[in-house]
Amino acid sequence: MAIPSSSTKFDEPAKGKIPEQNGGKGGVTDKARDIASNVADKARDAASNVADKARDAASTLGQKAEDATHAVGSGMQSLAGTMRDKLPQSGPIGAASSTLASGLESTGRYLQEEGLQGIAGDMTNMIRRNPLPAMFLGIGLGFVLARAISRS
Repeated sequence: MAIPSSSTKFDEPAKGKIPEQNGGKGGVTDKARDIASNVADKARDAASNVADKARDAASTLGQKAEDATHAVGSGMQSLAGTMRDKLPQSGPIGAASSTLASGLESTGRYLQEEGLQGIAGDMTNMIRRNPLPAMFLGIGLGFVLARAISRS
């Protein structure tokens, strides 16, 4: 690194430098703005791509959950039909098996027709109609979960 001599003037452009780099129009400041703008655009594009991919992944996951719910509903209806065919039809055991099969069949149909969105909507409506019992149920479930976790 050379030490400037007393004959060097600091007001003059440095030798070998382009005047634009020394404060002329369209100089370093404009180039820095352009670079910053390009970096910001690329960051926005990258964030948008990440958001799109996350949205697609969530949509795919939601669709798979809906499909699984419909499959569970179909399985429950099938199990109800098997129970009706295999279990006794008369007596106390027959009455219990018929009641159980009817419950399985209606639950399976509900799951197939409504899916997770229907369940969420029904739960929301039930909580709005009965806020206190829903709150007490939430407190009770929280207590049971806390006890189960603390024992582990």
